[in-house]
Amino acid sequence: MQEEFVEAVLSAVELIPPGQVASYGDIADYVGSGGPRQVGSVMSHYGAAVCWWRVVRADGRPADGLTERALEHLASEGAPLRGDRVIMADARWTGPSTLRT
Repeated sequence: MQEEFVEAVLSAVELIPPGQVASYGDIADYVGSGGPRQVGSVMSHYGAAVCWWRVVRADGRPADGLTERALEHLASEGAPLRGDRVIMADARWTGPSTLRT
């Protein structure tokens, strides 16, 4: 995996504000390369130092094996949840223009 792609993905994840999320595909679209699986690979290997819980599947579910921890983080940040999913229509981050000031 190219270092530039890894850095681009991690930098994009760091931009996601508390209470918002992006899907793996959203991050791939934002960085302009790769796809959801490649972003997932970056997150699984290098994502521990960033707000990994803010990256979810397109249906709003956190990554397998991390669901409980992710939901705890998301709930504490005020992300809209329904059961074990983030309500994507209300929480999806679409880029820097949605940053809260």
